[in-house]
Amino acid sequence: MKHLIVHVTGARPNFPKAAPVIEALGARESIEQILVHTGQHYDHKMSDVFFRQLGIPKPDINLGVGSGTHGRQTGAVMAALEGLFEEYRPTMVVVYGDVNSTVAAALVASKMGIPFVHVEAGLRSFDMTMPEEINRLVTDRLSDLLLTTSVDAVAHLGNEGTDPAKIHFVGNPMIDTLLKHRTSFDAAAICAELGIEGDYIVATLHRPGNVDDPADVAELVSAMHAVADQAQVIIPLHPRGRARLEEAGFLEHPAMRVVDPLGYLEFMGLVSGACAVVTDSGGVQEETTILGIPCLTLRPNTERPVTITHGTNQLVTRANLADRVREVLSAGPLTEWPTPPLWDGAAGERIADVIVDYLR
Repeated sequence: MKHLIVHVTGARPNFPKAAPVIEALGARESIEQILVHTGQHYDHKMSDVFFRQLGIPKPDINLGVGSGTHGRQTGAVMAALEGLFEEYRPTMVVVYGDVNSTVAAALVASKMGIPFVHVEAGLRSFDMTMPEEINRLVTDRLSDLLLTTSVDAVAHLGNEGTDPAKIHFVGNPMIDTLLKHRTSFDAAAICAELGIEGDYIVATLHRPGNVDDPADVAELVSAMHAVADQAQVIIPLHPRGRARLEEAGFLEHPAMRVVDPLGYLEFMGLVSGACAVVTDSGGVQEETTILGIPCLTLRPNTERPVTITHGTNQLVTRANLADRVREVLSAGPLTEWPTPPLWDGAAGERIADVIVDYLR
């Protein structure tokens, strides 16, 4: 008997997580797969290029929901997925991460009685102002299988009263993707393409807590200019996201450089050659942990504390950011650093084993 599994992806962070799972399940004779891209991220540099570079088959279905408010976007994905699940009647649905497409798929599958799996379950920031935290909590509460990337995620689920039989510590599939493609990360090539010379810091900043409130933006500009006083800063940013920062004077510093969004290999090449990364992103905390690049996370919390205890990450504020950068630059490149358990390149296979065992 063949089991039909539908993978639901929607945004850039989902794709490196899904790639090793799809590959591992593709080798199992009992499994058929459909890959759905909701179109939550619809720009070529934010979606299509990831499928091509990571060797993921072209999505079987693209829902094309596009952008919108959280409610409208989630609702649009739910409406589209309900019809899709009715048509295909999958044996199982697999969701990834914490984006709106993730919780939308979880709600629809749960209401339709379709077993579903959450890859990257149990992460908690305990910050209910983050839409992602709400998505995590709802998705995990409904999931039939919760596949975790770290021991602390297992503990969170246990503390919430989750049935232990549902929880499986499998490691981090995004690290599978990083390790598989690591030899293709070419810092020199991307720097040459972008005209970057000398030492540089990469920044990725998009969280509402940093860029929505004008007072926060003003503080962010001041903090990042103090960073740019020490080294040039390269920040990939979609043109639609530039306006507010430009209005606040973000780009007025001569060492602050905005570039267009990059593909996975180009971005990881840029990060691999950086002196440090300043970010408010979740996935970048994990990627820098493996690459040994100092990561300064500009947030009051992180749902990935393992990147601090077993990695290169530290939490910083806008007030102390420049000082922490100064310390990192003075220390120079890292020669050794701890890495989290099971971040070894085999998470995809372990996930496939858990899924096949469940279906059996």
